Amino acid sequence: MLKHSMIPPRQMTDLIYTEKELVQSLRDYIKAEESKLAAVKSWASKLDALTRVSTSDPEGYLAHPVNAYKLMKRLNTEWSELESLVLQNPSDGFISNMSIHRQYFPDEEDETGAAKALMRLQDTYQLDSETFSRGKLPGTHSSAMLTVDDCFDMGKTAYNDADYYHAVLWMQQSLRQLDAGEEAVVSKSDILDYLSYSVYQMGDLPRAIELTRRLVAIDPSHQRAGGNLRYFERLMFKQLNELNQAYQPSSEEPIQLGTYSRPKDHLPEREAYEALCRGEGVQMNERRRSHLFCRYQDGNRNPRLLLKPIMEEDEWDSPHIVRYLEVLSHEEIEKIKELAKPRLARATVRDPKTGVLTTANYRVSKSAWLEGEDDPVIARVNQRIEDITGLTVDTAELLQVANYGVGGQYEPHYDFSRKDEPDAFKRLGTGNRVATFLNYMSDVKAGGATVFPDFGAAIWPRKGTAVFWYNLFKSGEGDYRTRHAACPVLVGSKWVSNKWLHERGQEFRRPCGLTEVD
Repeated sequence: MLKHSMIPPRQMTDLIYTEKELVQSLRDYIKAEESKLAAVKSWASKLDALTRVSTSDPEGYLAHPVNAYKLMKRLNTEWSELESLVLQNPSDGFISNMSIHRQYFPDEEDETGAAKALMRLQDTYQLDSETFSRGKLPGTHSSAMLTVDDCFDMGKTAYNDADYYHAVLWMQQSLRQLDAGEEAVVSKSDILDYLSYSVYQMGDLPRAIELTRRLVAIDPSHQRAGGNLRYFERLMFKQLNELNQAYQPSSEEPIQLGTYSRPKDHLPEREAYEALCRGEGVQMNERRRSHLFCRYQDGNRNPRLLLKPIMEEDEWDSPHIVRYLEVLSHEEIEKIKELAKPRLARATVRDPKTGVLTTANYRVSKSAWLEGEDDPVIARVNQRIEDITGLTVDTAELLQVANYGVGGQYEPHYDFSRKDEPDAFKRLGTGNRVATFLNYMSDVKAGGATVFPDFGAAIWPRKGTAVFWYNLFKSGEGDYRTRHAACPVLVGSKWVSNKWLHERGQEFRRPCGLTEVD
């Protein structure tokens, strides 16, 4: 006997539609899963292509500052977004993998540091945001490009640091690319919100008003825009009344490098220093060049240099700076880098007031200290420096190895301690730094010069060569002309090693002069 269904026919009909809804919901779920998978696949393909390029020549890839910034950004921000996407349906293998690798990821500070490095390069080498965004840097043929969202994030980094000058440049670039039709996550109203306020902070009220009006037109219900516009207009007309002037609409020209002046900072010779970094304002002329010579140097018949004297070139006449050729072989350089890499840490500077070593924004590099006992190569390099200079290395500091990556720099500084910091090297007990011996261990594609703003010299890195100068006169007085800087690296990676030679032990090797400035 057939058992009749106890559910009334009407309800059964409803279940048919319920099932239809469930099937549709199932299809939506499948579509969502497929869309998620497609997004993950697209990520994987993009990253596959990216890592193929980056791993084929890691140093060359990271030599481009945009690549370095985008690597920081990807690992700090974008991989987390991918993690969230995958977490919508937990994928244990991927997540555990992420957890293992996360400890090595750059953090917020690293991403901010990379963004600031790009801005530092932008200032020093007078490159507009378009040049950076399109990857058109000297010595590069790569298509490393910044998206609308990358430019917005750069602007936001500057904005959060109250650096409205750079916030304007990068928000403007973000807007330019968005207006050109590029796709973006960030909205136009968000860009205009940051840009208009940053322009106001730069003191350009007419343009701030024009940008805020554009924002209100796009998003009339924007929380701050209406209030800001009324405030800016009141301020503008108050100023015009005080000056008895008519209102001039803002320029329609986009904001570019040079529209606003960069705010002054702590460095008195900023402009001269940056000009030298660009190769401008170098004071070498024909008359001075006629006093420069090259020679073979045997270290006063030093037995180790008799058969193979070192080649010495004059780089500058006064103060006398020389360059030595073929000081380090490729094999020695690789060995020094190999020894230094595990020990590299953010370089420190001595606080003149406290004498304590600390990190500072004006010195951006990683450094390590190597002893003669670490490897025969270091002992051999120390001995070679002694043979070439004729100065003892017994009282010298350890060999310092430094690596300047993208934007890496050391702003103008003295190597010797001045009269206002008498305790700088007291603990060493070897007196002041009498001389500097600086080895260049890599060529640099663009940027990275050693410059002397006081007398307008720029010395460019050449792998395997070294430059040498005295920081003190023979009297022991400091030569203040030797204030120098390591320019930011624009493209490439700069490796140097330096030996600071001290006064003690040089009494008979470099006797006192008769006057204060001998």
